[in-house]
Amino acid sequence: MNIAVAQSGGPTCAINASLLGVFREGYKNSEIDAIFGSINGIEGMIEDNLINLKSIIRTSEDLELLRQTPSTVLGSCRYKLPDVDENSEVYEKIAKCFEKHMIDIFIYIGGNDSMDTVVKLSKYFEIKKLPYRVIGVPKTIDNDLPITDHTPGFGSAAKYVATTVHEIIRDSSVYSIDSITIIEIMGRHAGWLTASTCVLRAIGEEVPHLIYLPETDFDIDRFIEDIQREQAKHQAIIVAVSEGVDLSSIEGVQTDAMAGVDAFGHKFQNGVGKALEHIVSERIGCKVRSVELNVMQRCSSHLLSKTDIEEAEAIGSAGLRAALEGNTGKMMYFQRISDSPYETVIRMTDASNCANFEKKFPTKWINDSKNNVTDDAIDYFLPLIQGDINFITQNGLPRHFTGLKRS
Repeated sequence: MNIAVAQSGGPTCAINASLLGVFREGYKNSEIDAIFGSINGIEGMIEDNLINLKSIIRTSEDLELLRQTPSTVLGSCRYKLPDVDENSEVYEKIAKCFEKHMIDIFIYIGGNDSMDTVVKLSKYFEIKKLPYRVIGVPKTIDNDLPITDHTPGFGSAAKYVATTVHEIIRDSSVYSIDSITIIEIMGRHAGWLTASTCVLRAIGEEVPHLIYLPETDFDIDRFIEDIQREQAKHQAIIVAVSEGVDLSSIEGVQTDAMAGVDAFGHKFQNGVGKALEHIVSERIGCKVRSVELNVMQRCSSHLLSKTDIEEAEAIGSAGLRAALEGNTGKMMYFQRISDSPYETVIRMTDASNCANFEKKFPTKWINDSKNNVTDDAIDYFLPLIQGDINFITQNGLPRHFTGLKRS
């Protein structure tokens, strides 16, 4: 038999590790001949744009480079499959691609919206009595997929964010003047990544002094009061704020620098940190700067979490095994058994339980003042950022997998 694998949604530092897991599991299985990679997610299946991964992943070094390379080597997409009764032609093209390349199994690595594709495609095959199997493997730095304890990609992103905030602390404390640094962190509707900065308390830091998440209402007057209260205790204030914090109630503030929505109806968001910088500067008047971490949060592979990468590869392997056992329309997920010692098991659920749903940061871990998170969250986050990867380097720089060259 032949199998195909694709990557979708926003890039992460761990999504290629999941691809590696699928590849390794398929390579060692005598039943499987070709392992196809679909270029640009499901679009590659629609357009019959596939590549045999065995032709580009040829050596043990290729495998290790793939493991340490961020983003999606197969490319990605944000293509929303229409309902089959709206446009059956798209599904027919996908089915023809499966038939042409004798593909029996399709593994789709992605987030909430990608699971929508897994659900629709597996249902279409079932209705048409086609024998093809479709399995979803989770990924997202937002950590907002339901059912799973956490998502591959999140741990490395959290490690990068916490490390960067740690470094900003040192930078902001060198001058003998009052200062405020507002750090904007990814998270459209869920504040997991912003909240994860609390892990700095585990090494004795007090920062961020304030943390604001989209799970709570934002009041600008209370925000200013919070900062002034912290200024009475600290000369340099560090504030972590999620990009999804809603400032729409503040007159004259525009945070959507990019108007419009993506194919799944999600608004493009940025500008919260800069907007708050202007307001704080006007109302308080001290030195204020905003820092938007932007795409570095998801592609900074020099700070990979070993736990994250190992789990990402393991869940990719498990996804293919589940398909080989006859399952379809499922998503693989992590169930946490213990925080200390950290232990998880990989299970599967119907992808429909996760498609288009979001898991918010628990309100029980948000303090009563809605300007920080509780210490209980630290026990959840800490295991996910543990361990380091030994990189293959060249001239002092990490090397990346470039077997499939993309401009």
